[in-house]
Amino acid sequence: MSERALIAPQPISTPSDLTRSRAGQRKLPEDLLRAATTRLGIVSLLSAALWIIGIGFGHLATYAMFPGRPQWRQLDLSDAIGLVSVVASLALFAYTRGRNRNPATVLDVGLLYMILTALALGVMTHFSAIPPGYVVMPEISWIGAVVLIFAAILPTTPGKMLVAALIAVSMNPIGMLIAKSRGLYDFGPSSRVILMHYPDFILAGVAVVIAIVVNRLGQQVSKARELGSYQLRELLGKGGMGEVYRATHRMLARPAAIKLIRPEMLGAADDETARLAVTRFRREAEAAANLRSQHTVELYDFGVTDDGTLYLVMEFLEGLDLETLVRKTGPLPPARVIHILRQVCDSLEEAHVLGLVHRDIKPANIHLGRVGLKYDFVKVLDFGLVKEVASAPLGDSMATVPGQMALGTPAYMAPEMALGEQVDGRADIYAVGCVGYFLLTGLPVFEADGVVQLIAKHLQSTVVPPSIRSGRSIPEGLEHVVMKCLEKKPAHRPQSAAELAEMLEWIPTEGWNQDKARDWWGFNGETTVAAPVSAPADALEVPAPARST
Repeated sequence: MSERALIAPQPISTPSDLTRSRAGQRKLPEDLLRAATTRLGIVSLLSAALWIIGIGFGHLATYAMFPGRPQWRQLDLSDAIGLVSVVASLALFAYTRGRNRNPATVLDVGLLYMILTALALGVMTHFSAIPPGYVVMPEISWIGAVVLIFAAILPTTPGKMLVAALIAVSMNPIGMLIAKSRGLYDFGPSSRVILMHYPDFILAGVAVVIAIVVNRLGQQVSKARELGSYQLRELLGKGGMGEVYRATHRMLARPAAIKLIRPEMLGAADDETARLAVTRFRREAEAAANLRSQHTVELYDFGVTDDGTLYLVMEFLEGLDLETLVRKTGPLPPARVIHILRQVCDSLEEAHVLGLVHRDIKPANIHLGRVGLKYDFVKVLDFGLVKEVASAPLGDSMATVPGQMALGTPAYMAPEMALGEQVDGRADIYAVGCVGYFLLTGLPVFEADGVVQLIAKHLQSTVVPPSIRSGRSIPEGLEHVVMKCLEKKPAHRPQSAAELAEMLEWIPTEGWNQDKARDWWGFNGETTVAAPVSAPADALEVPAPARST
């Protein structure tokens, strides 16, 4: 995969938008078009305010200059045009705020609005009689300024801008001809209408140049967003370790999720440390790519961009993470908790056998959804940040890099990990116990006002059994297993994920089967299904304590 610099992603577009238009030109990213529709709405709202101010101040100025004339109290055709323009501006603002609007269509409506605004200005400018002796001289009008403004805020093709701009700047000559037909303006030969407003026609040409520049910039953004065979789409989530975007394979149309990790997030304070972080990232990503458990999110690709950003290309999952599930529906039935934790153990056991420790097991990193015909299917996420412990010496761990941050989430962090000690798979077992506790109670094992206080509780405080904490009836065997996982000393916990899975299997409880899972997803799926392949938003990074000697 080629390594290209990345720019912010674009929202989902139609398949024809993925690469190039029929004419062979790369289309503008849809998020730029949507941002332009937002700007158009702001300009239309501002225009409505200016029309109101213009009408009101026009009457105030008439009164100030000619206080004896009653005309300042009367509305005329010019005021009617202004009021119609106010209504049109507000209507355009409402239109741009509508959901599911095609941004290209909205921008075409914006060009039409520009022409109608120019028509209103052209008619109003030449509505009143011209004072005797007025000399026709070339000038830049408000219409020319309006055309330039719209060229700058509305990314469109140069051809569309040329046509719209020429029509718009023609409104002043048309207004002059209308005024002449009404006997209000005798400016001599009709050719003078062009001579008077030729500067506006020059500005129409400038507007086309602006459109060309905006188009080229947008196409450069679109090109830069192509990450090898993948193109970034909308942002799915972001947090302390990086950002996750939806992506599409340009040839296979296969959805994927790409996680971007900035070098500074791995403690890369200088060039040497950054190179070391990239080297370790490659090693760990290669190890994660070898994981084949059906309950581990599949890693398609990984690499480093020109600006040093690390990226992981993973399978795209539809469903929701366990944290979202509990927040939405409350604590889960014990049988379902067992069903979920056993699948997590399947993923972790393979990793631990290969000498890998996840180090950030938490509800937000455990995805629940449907795979094929299987419901409540678990995928463990974020294996791109696993730690290799079997072949890497302690001094080669990222946590030992000067200024390095210890990766993990304090609410699910094993005591030995919080102390900065070397960890093995039993740290993940502790985190699984925290996850099980959360699924049964809807609450974390410990709560505190700050990170330091929270870590201190994991190190010293006694865990309140989940049945007492929640007031719910929880099978004694399941509560025993969860409490066993939460032992302070690794030696007192289950010594492997396989052992933990076996302990869970022997717990007598009313089973959670596929029929129940299918019924649950059939009833709740429409309101709960999201597309987070990872949910790093709540991930916290805490300083690694100094290691005692």
